[in-house]
Amino acid sequence: MEMDQKILNGRPRIAALGMLVLASALGQGIAVAWGAPPAPAPSTVSPDYVIGPGDSLQIFVWRNPELTINVPVRPDGKISTPLVEDMPAVGKTPTQLARDIEKVLAVYVKQPQVNVIVTQPASAFSQVKVIGQVQHAFGVPYREGMTVMDAVLAVGGLTPFAAGNRAQLVRTIDGKEYQIPVRLDALLNHGDMSQNLPVRPGDVLVVPESRF
Repeated sequence: MEMDQKILNGRPRIAALGMLVLASALGQGIAVAWGAPPAPAPSTVSPDYVIGPGDSLQIFVWRNPELTINVPVRPDGKISTPLVEDMPAVGKTPTQLARDIEKVLAVYVKQPQVNVIVTQPASAFSQVKVIGQVQHAFGVPYREGMTVMDAVLAVGGLTPFAAGNRAQLVRTIDGKEYQIPVRLDALLNHGDMSQNLPVRPGDVLVVPESRF
């Protein structure tokens, strides 16, 4: 009888413990069902990247997951998001576009905070073109930290007729074109890493043909 009484007295505690476990499980289930607000995607470009047609963007609105969306930049250079229609995006940096979106959202949202992340750079603005005496001349998608060697290897290297030491990296800054000499033979054949120059989106690496 004494043992039975202890068991009976312990039942409320066991029941209470069971309720706590059940409540915890239900709470976790509700949290999973509702889900946490989406976090910003990692950026694949530098902060001064210029958005172009074909790029894929994540528009992240802090504390407003219903306004966070992934959108492509249309051929007309614009994007559309919830509450923001036909916003020009081409020619802007991600930060500039974020500030412009905030101005429109401020009509509907108190003190909106917007991040614009380029998740898939695909426009011509994001490419490094390699032309001339290379195995496969085409535009190489730019990535952070990309160098001349990365671009040359991506197109399969130089042809036997290339004048590698007369190559030039053509770069446009504020509408003005600059030509930067690059000694590719010294880089590729003799390991002169001083010639492994960093490249930028929109650069054109020109490899001329040998005169001999």
